[in-house]
Amino acid sequence: MREIDNVFITHFHSDHLTGIPDLWLTGWLPPPFGKRTTPLRVYGPAGLKNILEGMRQAFEPNIQIRIVDERLPESGVQFDVKEFSADGVVFNEQGLTVTAFAVDHGEHIKPAYGYRIDYAGRSVVISGDTRFDENLIEMARGSDLLIHEVAAARQELINFDERIQLILNHHTAPEEAGIVFSRASPKLAAYTHFVLLNGPGAPEVTLEELVKRTRENYSGPLQLGEDLMGFEIGETVQIHKILSLKFSGEMG
Repeated sequence: MREIDNVFITHFHSDHLTGIPDLWLTGWLPPPFGKRTTPLRVYGPAGLKNILEGMRQAFEPNIQIRIVDERLPESGVQFDVKEFSADGVVFNEQGLTVTAFAVDHGEHIKPAYGYRIDYAGRSVVISGDTRFDENLIEMARGSDLLIHEVAAARQELINFDERIQLILNHHTAPEEAGIVFSRASPKLAAYTHFVLLNGPGAPEVTLEELVKRTRENYSGPLQLGEDLMGFEIGETVQIHKILSLKFSGEMG
């Protein structure tokens, strides 16, 4: 985990932040977990520094214990925060650039950003959480890989609870995502962050139905993302699946 040295945050909803302490602190522990010795660089919208300072405060007792007891370096548990407040390049090292661009996650959910990564003539675009967004389409046009969120629920559930529609209004329906994919024309479109809601008498929309609804507006290559899935980008985009991860040792 220590090899992950740059983290990019899209927005400040809890489900996009709660994984940070595990990555940050576990990557600092002795092998086999980490042994990070340099600060973890975290990029994100203005306001991120305050959030990470709060995390540091919350885990300060744990940090001080491990510094004394396990002789872990203070430098490895520090944050190097890189904030931004507008569209533009936020990372540019060794030929790899990361460009942040604003997306529309809802009237009150700001800031919210997506990212475009460019390297050696190849490109990946990550939507972040967003509604149908023209800025995203423009940034993703002609990319090799477009990784996009999606949300869906059955009409019975929407009728049962009006709050369901409020949630859906903050995300991209599969039919809308199909339009995004068609207009952006990536070599491969991939779904992530599946918001598939369910409730009494209304099971969640199946993955087969999700694809069918996407196909109403898009006929190109489409992949349903899974945990531990990787993409290798060359003349074509190859998909790799890691079946399992095995660890040895104990974490105190």
